[in-house]
Amino acid sequence: MSLPFTIDQFLDVFRRYNESIWPGQWALNLLAVVAVAAAVRGGRGASRAASGIVAALWMWTGLVYHVGFFRAINPAALLFGSAFFIEAALIVWFGVVRSTLRFEAGANGATLVGSVLIVYALVAYPLIGYALGHRYPSTPTFGVPCPMTIFTFGLVLLCPPPRPRTLIIIPVGWAVLGVMAALQLGMWEDIGLVIAAIVTSTIVVVQRPRPRDIVADRGAPIAATSSAVSR
Repeated sequence: MSLPFTIDQFLDVFRRYNESIWPGQWALNLLAVVAVAAAVRGGRGASRAASGIVAALWMWTGLVYHVGFFRAINPAALLFGSAFFIEAALIVWFGVVRSTLRFEAGANGATLVGSVLIVYALVAYPLIGYALGHRYPSTPTFGVPCPMTIFTFGLVLLCPPPRPRTLIIIPVGWAVLGVMAALQLGMWEDIGLVIAAIVTSTIVVVQRPRPRDIVADRGAPIAATSSAVSR
């Protein structure tokens, strides 16, 4: 795949984006931390809050980064921005409206992998970029597509199975595009994107809910109804 821009043009988009939104980067990172805290807390209300924040972050990336800045060097940014808006809508649907995206961080392998991906997106990603010579403001910060997508993969793994598979279709698609660009542009911190996509999609597809979790989920409405009747 031949890119319609050079590495210098690509890094200049980050420069213009970072200079324009400063100090908004700190607010985006803070929102990410709040989303993680809510996901770790768990429960319906906290899960809705985490989902709402992540959906807002996807809308930010689609509108501000893709449409507002990336479009200047790549006309396909309008398509990318639309995809990010669709992802935000899906997160709102599953996580806020239907409340089927529930977070429940536990002592298990999926939570461990998810935690590693979240730390990679928020901490390791910018550090690796710095080591590779990408200096602020001409460097990706949290809120641009690749670290945002890795972060989302991590949060998905903080949910118990079954996880809505629809939610990872667009992130996986972006991971494929992102790693192709990374190989051509030397953005090696984005290699973590495709690793996150492979690991997350494998866990989401393979892992099934435990029998006792299914029984508990089916029993919850019955218990709630019995409680209401007794009152």
